[in-house]
Amino acid sequence: MYVKDLIYSKQTTIRMGKITILLVDDHKLIRDSWSFILNSDIRFQVIGETSNADEAVEIARDKKPEIVLMDINMSPVNGFEATKLVRKYSPGSKIIGISMHSMPAYARRMLQIGAMGYVTKNSSKDELMSAIIEVHNGKKYICNEVKNILAQQELEDEGGGAPDMNVLSRREIDIVQLIKEGLSSKEIALRLDISLKTVEVHRYNILKKLSLKNTAALVNFINAHGL
Repeated sequence: MYVKDLIYSKQTTIRMGKITILLVDDHKLIRDSWSFILNSDIRFQVIGETSNADEAVEIARDKKPEIVLMDINMSPVNGFEATKLVRKYSPGSKIIGISMHSMPAYARRMLQIGAMGYVTKNSSKDELMSAIIEVHNGKKYICNEVKNILAQQELEDEGGGAPDMNVLSRREIDIVQLIKEGLSSKEIALRLDISLKTVEVHRYNILKKLSLKNTAALVNFINAHGL
């Protein structure tokens, strides 16, 4: 009995010592992949997963995960708003934003609203694990892909002041992404549920902020910067 008690105590200690994680992403395949990868490592334990912000807040409030991996591209409530809500109801949870976007402006926005880290979906599993460890230890973490873009921007600025995507608002960045996808102003208006006039105003402001003359120049800028 004593030996069994020791074994049980050891197993309990290992389980309690794991970093608890909540996965928030609206793609089930991604959640399943992350869950398998993280639960296969003795340092981590996924204690919840969900596809939407409302459930994320509820799970975070009830289970108090140490780490929340938050996809920023969910709908109808995106990861930025979900991050604010999780911070409100589970302030002890540390949030790492995860996105397909490598634009530093997205990472900066997540950190501004209280996230501790940001990685892209191009990041390796080893980098994701490193981010979790660093953030769990109270440090901020930005993935190498975004840091490399920041370094390149600094070099370009030193060489002649190239336009910087970080001057754009989040809505303007959304519109740039849709322009990249080839959508017209009318299609963008429908996608974002805003008026055509609002889209045109945003497009004008984007060109002005980036010191570009027209949409063709904007497309060239997007392609040149790999956005």
